[in-house]
Amino acid sequence: MSDSNPDHLFRIYHYYRVVISLILAGSLLLNVKGIPGSYRNEEMYQYCIIAYCAFNIFIALLLLAGIRTTSRQITISVILDLIFLHFFMFFSTGLSSGMANLVIIAVGAGNILVRGAIGTLLAAFAALSTLALVVYPILNAQEGAGSIIKAGILGIIYFAAAFILQNITRRISSSEKLAQKRAQDVAELESLNHQIIQRMQTGIVVCNEFGNIRLINQAAAALAFPSTEPPKVLPHEIQERLDHWRLQPDIRTPPFKPDKSKSSVQANFTRLEKETGYDIIVFLEDTSKVAQQAQQLKLASLGRLTAGIAHEIRNPLGAISHAAQLLAESTHLDKADLKLTDIILRHGNRVNGIIENVLQLSRRKQPETEMLELNRWILEFSDNYIAAGTRNAHIDVQAYQTEAWARFDPSQLEQILTNLFENGLRYSLEETGAATLTVKVAINPDSERCYLDIVDQGAGIKSEHQTHIFEPFFTTDSRGTGLGLYLSKELCEANQAQLDYINDGNAGSTFRITFAHHKRIAWQLDYAWK
Repeated sequence: MSDSNPDHLFRIYHYYRVVISLILAGSLLLNVKGIPGSYRNEEMYQYCIIAYCAFNIFIALLLLAGIRTTSRQITISVILDLIFLHFFMFFSTGLSSGMANLVIIAVGAGNILVRGAIGTLLAAFAALSTLALVVYPILNAQEGAGSIIKAGILGIIYFAAAFILQNITRRISSSEKLAQKRAQDVAELESLNHQIIQRMQTGIVVCNEFGNIRLINQAAAALAFPSTEPPKVLPHEIQERLDHWRLQPDIRTPPFKPDKSKSSVQANFTRLEKETGYDIIVFLEDTSKVAQQAQQLKLASLGRLTAGIAHEIRNPLGAISHAAQLLAESTHLDKADLKLTDIILRHGNRVNGIIENVLQLSRRKQPETEMLELNRWILEFSDNYIAAGTRNAHIDVQAYQTEAWARFDPSQLEQILTNLFENGLRYSLEETGAATLTVKVAINPDSERCYLDIVDQGAGIKSEHQTHIFEPFFTTDSRGTGLGLYLSKELCEANQAQLDYINDGNAGSTFRITFAHHKRIAWQLDYAWK
């Protein structure tokens, strides 16, 4: 009953008028004497009924044609309705005809449709019309003075109906406006919550107890759903952990990798009770952020440790190396002794290299990231790398068909690729006799993240070693320090990237650097180093 839909309410009221007019017209056709007594003017009564029926049918056709009514048109229509009803009473048997009941309904409907002073005016118009209706018979001595009392009582009923319905309508209207305002507030709050959930960095998935997804935010889609199509059910990895959580809710489920190009994801679950059944809220967290926080702790500890290492180890190591050099220059040593001094010098240099790598790791500065177009940058880096001394190497750079942008610290990316290039070229040379390497630039179509594949033609990495290659000091080469891949992975994580070994079943080894989305990484880097 709000002010915004008087046209709808008037249509409902007019349907009622059409029904009443058809009933009255039908009583004429069937010659029903439903009104007690005789008509004052039966012919005029019939004409008025026919005119009333034609009027209502005409208005009904206009409404069916889509004509919208205004408050003025509604007021005029109700006044005409009151006039017709009073003519019915006048030409039939007056107040005793029962038409006054229809007048009460018309007055009440008018006060619902047009409230305020106009509604009261309709009640006054009906009261005066009813009073005028009985004055004429009294003057002609057709009725007694008691009809005035009946007309007054009806007038009071008209005003009472007007005041009561206006008050009820006003309260309903206020309640409806309050409900609309609350519904609008709820809708705005729901929209705000939706925006907040969609922009959260923690992935959120809401599913029912059967695993059917009801809501998923952008972070969850990027973390755990490789397909670009809106998911309908939980992936196998999450469903498996959900089943485990239901059995043992106090035990944290292990992280998982949705695919090789994505970082590890930790899934946590909680139950959302409803009136009937329950939903499951799945929180998905990128473990690389946790790893980055742990990295800061490692660097702090490593910084304190390396301060002692530099003083306690490098000084005696320098003395040992210097003494071995002097001993090797002696003319009194045979070949076996010279070989021993060479071993001392070689391993002394190896220990010194380990110390340099550890010091470099602890002194690493905050990444100074830049926007890099990988196709051009890799070509330039490969040319400079070969020109710097590896002239017999062949590096095949397979550029992506479109521009591939990434945000990374150029100096740190150079350090990572130098280590990967040196390893790949060395192992390719040992296996095939040629120092060859393939570098592929590509973009994951699902996550829109760029990645680099560094592929060598070496013997590959044994399956039992693949889980340990990024651990510090792990090496299968006596010439290595075991820190190159560890340092490279740490530098990647500092730039919100990933370094992974890809076991694709082909010969040789493939290392993949997966860069963070270049449009979403900036604020994360700022936060990570605070």
